[in-house]
Amino acid sequence: MQAGKALEIVVAVNPQAAFGSRRGAGEQVAELLRAAGHQPRLLREASYQALATQVHQALATGVDALLMVGGDGMVHLGVNALAAPGVPPTPMGVIPVGTGNDAARSLSLPLRDVPAAVERFLLGAENPQLIDLGRISSATGERYFAVSCSAGFDAKVNERANSWRWPKGRNRYNLAIARELATFRPISYRLEVDGVPEEIEAMLIATANGQSLGGGMKITPEAVMNDGELDLFVVAPMSRLRLMNLLPKVFSGTHVGAPEVSIRRVRSVRIEASNVVAYADGERIGPLPTQIDIVPGALTMWT
Repeated sequence: MQAGKALEIVVAVNPQAAFGSRRGAGEQVAELLRAAGHQPRLLREASYQALATQVHQALATGVDALLMVGGDGMVHLGVNALAAPGVPPTPMGVIPVGTGNDAARSLSLPLRDVPAAVERFLLGAENPQLIDLGRISSATGERYFAVSCSAGFDAKVNERANSWRWPKGRNRYNLAIARELATFRPISYRLEVDGVPEEIEAMLIATANGQSLGGGMKITPEAVMNDGELDLFVVAPMSRLRLMNLLPKVFSGTHVGAPEVSIRRVRSVRIEASNVVAYADGERIGPLPTQIDIVPGALTMWT
């Protein structure tokens, strides 16, 4: 970035996030950017889809950067807007004030601290970094993800939690975990990992670019977002009691080494299973099968 240059920055704010005390986060970000001598263009819409349309239209005109205010859903919106055909290459930043913030955790960004996150974004303009993205090809089309794509227990938890209006925030996800545990059964998967077919029974499969999902569950604690590989995370069948004992360890990453857990580095994975839905960055993708490939250095980040 040229020293002293006023940047035109599109600031997109999640229309549905429960920011609580940070409800005015978008306006605060815009004020801080103006105070630093830049030109923010604040985008707020009533729905996720309407916001995605506005972001795409703004990027098509050519801007200096895209700054997403929210959680992983907003990161997902941003990377897919930037990956759309005809969009000029544009760096992205994140102000993590959402519920999960797993992308921000993998990028070591300050969570729920707007001034610190804006400062990191502007410092990142001086030393941008390239990160990898995962590309999902399925019956619903092509999508990209920053953090992870999963299909199994956690996806079923998301399906259940998203069908409820109450409670809000993290408590809804925790309650959905407890309810899903009561009925969940292992899933029969058909995989093709770097071209090699496999058939396995598992509780969960996730293809991760980042370290965590579900708001800090460190499923792949050694994952790196710019190593040109994905981390394939598989949890083998186990009893409900064993799963309940293992789940708390995932938040600290101490589940690694458990006999039911395997993690390996891959570049492509095809996942098939009956009546299973995939989620990426917390957003619903659709039913399996999906083909997942790493796209090295696909996104420029100001972090």
